[in-house]
Amino acid sequence: MTTTTTTRLSRATIAGYAAGSVGTGGFGTLPGLVLLVYLTDALAVPAAVAGLIVTGAKVWDVLIDPFIGYGSDRDLARTGSRRRFMTVGALALPVLFALTFAAPAGAGPTAAAIWVLVAFLLAATAFSLFQVPYIALPAELDATYDGRTRLLAWRVAALAFAILLFGAGGPALRGGGDSTTGYLVMGVVSGVVIGAGMLVASRVAPRRPRGEAAAPATPPPSTTASRAWALAVRESADALRRSRPFRTLLVAFFLQAVATGLMLAGAAYVARYVLQDEAAVSYLFAALIAPALLCMPLWTRLARRDGKERGFVVATVLFAVAALGMIPLLWVPGAWVYVPTALAGVAYAGMQALPLAMLPDVIAHDARTHGEGRGGAFSGVWTAGETTGMALGAAVLSLVLGVTGYVSTRADEVATQPAAAVDGIALAFSVVPAVLVLLSLVPLVRYGLRKGDIDDTAPELPRDHPAPTDRSRD
Repeated sequence: MTTTTTTRLSRATIAGYAAGSVGTGGFGTLPGLVLLVYLTDALAVPAAVAGLIVTGAKVWDVLIDPFIGYGSDRDLARTGSRRRFMTVGALALPVLFALTFAAPAGAGPTAAAIWVLVAFLLAATAFSLFQVPYIALPAELDATYDGRTRLLAWRVAALAFAILLFGAGGPALRGGGDSTTGYLVMGVVSGVVIGAGMLVASRVAPRRPRGEAAAPATPPPSTTASRAWALAVRESADALRRSRPFRTLLVAFFLQAVATGLMLAGAAYVARYVLQDEAAVSYLFAALIAPALLCMPLWTRLARRDGKERGFVVATVLFAVAALGMIPLLWVPGAWVYVPTALAGVAYAGMQALPLAMLPDVIAHDARTHGEGRGGAFSGVWTAGETTGMALGAAVLSLVLGVTGYVSTRADEVATQPAAAVDGIALAFSVVPAVLVLLSLVPLVRYGLRKGDIDDTAPELPRDHPAPTDRSRD
């Protein structure tokens, strides 16, 4: 369902929607930054097993996100809003997030690994209940190509702020070393802040009179869970099959999520073992995010002038150049690394704002050609792809650590890492992400969606689809 008016959104709506990125940025950043090192350096879980835990919990999203997306679409058709799913996720996440970092101090590696896996699976489920409908909202809040760019630019600015807040503040809350108590304090405080941001954003989900929303056929209330899940998977598969712009954008964003997930998980290891400065992880995040906040308006202007997809290509190439500029960490680690990190931050702003602004365009384009009410199906697949990509980034790092002989420890232990492991960390922070983001350009060149395809006033519904009520655009 898309909105029926082209009136500019109020500042309260834009701010409320952007507040959700405090939650999504926190959940996306903090586990990616500290969960792997929490497992390997505080709970003595072997690196390979720790990587499987982080990846397995995130890959769980592949199974549940299409179902949540389908359920969100159905709830929209029934109640006229996506608020219910978002609110449940926002309320449940703080508790489950804290439990993820509450493994008993005396537990052995196996018991601790199981604890973290179960808690993080539940936390990921709560997060998806919020994230999937949240991503679908821009297509329903604003009907115009440029309007969505403006909405998403503020959201990504809040996202950049959240990454800085949690990337620098999370380790500060944890304190020095790898105390399990410090991790628990971090989990509790961060969980409350994440949940608060999500709860604020759930209030801006538009309400529609019942019966106004146009939606695909939904199963009757008696439909079994397995049947509903099958229908959800079918809706997701249909979205991928019929929309080439969505397929190409998703593949590009997935590859970039692997790259950023890898760098996010590697930052703590780079600070500890390459730069040999625990505080450096906060400085790395400050160097990354401050330029992102400052340069966000530039990417918005570039998108309006040359198109979102061209700006996305520029941001991607710039990020690859910055990542390659970190290769000298192998030989001369030092404070100079903050310069290419800042350049990566400039590019990162565009790599986040532009594809997220392109996604609602894809949803709106599909609504014009196949009917409305399927935004949840698209956002479910998108969320599954993004979270899986971020998880695979951590898995790639854990694989590198395992191959290069990284030594896992408990919170009260200190180990000297072999030179091969330190070199592997440096390569995983530079060369591998650069290769991944350059590969993402291959699908992106086939995106093909332009502003005229979105803001054209002539709807293009199939003949057998009922005409939507009260729709003048998209």
